[in-house]
Amino acid sequence: MAKQTILIIEDEPSLIEVLAYNLEKEGFEILTATDGREGLDRARTAVPDLVILDLMLPSVDGLQVCAQLRSNPVTHGIRILMLTARAEETDEVVGFSMGADDYVTKPFKVRPLIHRIKALMRRSEKGKFETSVISAHGIEMDRVNYITRVDGTEVELTPTEFRLLWTIMRQPGRPFSRLELMDSSRGMDANALERTIDVHVRSLRKKLGEASQWIETVRGIGYRFKRS
Repeated sequence: MAKQTILIIEDEPSLIEVLAYNLEKEGFEILTATDGREGLDRARTAVPDLVILDLMLPSVDGLQVCAQLRSNPVTHGIRILMLTARAEETDEVVGFSMGADDYVTKPFKVRPLIHRIKALMRRSEKGKFETSVISAHGIEMDRVNYITRVDGTEVELTPTEFRLLWTIMRQPGRPFSRLELMDSSRGMDANALERTIDVHVRSLRKKLGEASQWIETVRGIGYRFKRS
């Protein structure tokens, strides 16, 4: 069985060394890049399973790298875990809006980080076997080609928005807690910040237009996709 590949895009050599050492012990193949431009080139060439991406990078910053990876058909499905030394909420929200799957603030403990990486990898592997197309109330989602249409018109969703909508559409009428939606959409653990789901839902509703009426807020719980 081929090893899963992780690309570390980070400008701190000591952190690269620590991450590479521990992840290689877990059986991952590791690639590295020390600036944004080099990272983009390596991602396009190698197409890793996951990218660990520092926010503050020389040449091209982490947000730009994230946006370019998501806009490229070759790399749009790569899982992205963003690292930052800044604990600003705005950085986190912007990171998720650019398509990051998870977000970790430095300094961090290596073992919990590896746990989150493995959770993202499991989510990615599971997604490889999803081949269904689902539709309801004028919304059609194609999991294979990563396409969403509303009344026949294609709507561009971020990977997180796509997974979130897919989750609730598969089980219409069932309320999902924010923690459940975080797990299903980004593979995050229970320590993640619940407010990020609300950010994604607001963006998703805006993109869906009138069809957003089918996403219902369930007070005290989270969200569900209405049956009728």
